[in-house]
Amino acid sequence: MTTMTEADAVEGLRDALGLLKDREQVAERLLDSSAKHSFDPDKELDWAAPFEDGKWFWPPELVSLYGTPMWQRMSEEQRIDLSRHEAAALASLGIWFELILMQLLVRHVYDKAATSAHVRYALTEIEDECRHSKMFARLITRGETPHYPVARVHHNLGRLFKTISTTPGSFTATLLGEEILDWMQRLTFPDERVQPLVRGVTRIHVVEEARHVRYAREELRRQMVTAPRWSQEFTRLTSGEFARVFSVAFINPEVYTNVGLDQRTAVAQVKASAHRTEIMQTGAKRLTDFLDDIGVLRGVGRRMWRSSGLLA
Repeated sequence: MTTMTEADAVEGLRDALGLLKDREQVAERLLDSSAKHSFDPDKELDWAAPFEDGKWFWPPELVSLYGTPMWQRMSEEQRIDLSRHEAAALASLGIWFELILMQLLVRHVYDKAATSAHVRYALTEIEDECRHSKMFARLITRGETPHYPVARVHHNLGRLFKTISTTPGSFTATLLGEEILDWMQRLTFPDERVQPLVRGVTRIHVVEEARHVRYAREELRRQMVTAPRWSQEFTRLTSGEFARVFSVAFINPEVYTNVGLDQRTAVAQVKASAHRTEIMQTGAKRLTDFLDDIGVLRGVGRRMWRSSGLLA
């Protein structure tokens, strides 16, 4: 039987203190960045400006049906209308996800010292996410589309996940929800084919989400070193399941019905689209490379990620 020596205990304590010091330093830098680069969408964006004729609401290459036989038969007007509804569906998904994220962050800091920079930054991020959710809701309203909630089963799975998730599982889900949309939005905000309001919304989100991604990545890397083995394994499984849910929920099939397309045919063509598969895997690659590096993508969890279509 191996016993811990006093030297081992001291070394473990030094490692733990080093991780805590690093956590505080990262949080302080993120707090400084938040003070300098935060936005009020109600004041920053011109919500009253009319939409411009012929401009997209999402880059055409990122619209789910792009390149499919159905896309080839659609008029330019119908394609742009589909981009309007898909932008609303993604904004709706963003609201759902950010509500889960805010609850996970509150759980994460509940037992921690409220005076620490780490907790203060978590509270700052919650403030950011509140603004983002309101911004997305206003964009949906401005675009005169329905709100597109996720399916009831996914809604309830989200309720379960935010109740049972471990800390590393929570940060893995945070990155899953943020990094794929972030990749798409980085293509959107400089694209002059896209409506100025949509570009403004995505620009604000990209700037502020960069901090959130840094916070989540640093914490997840620490957690996958310090968490008990059972927690690490549970994280691998729950992240794989959340990847499968997220990939299905990414576009609400009601968007097809609402622009006059046959929903069943549209869904089938999206599933068969090599272009769409490439878009989703490219958008997820930076994240999957990171998760692979820190040991999240292993065993059954890795197979679940593959089945989601987000991992090649």
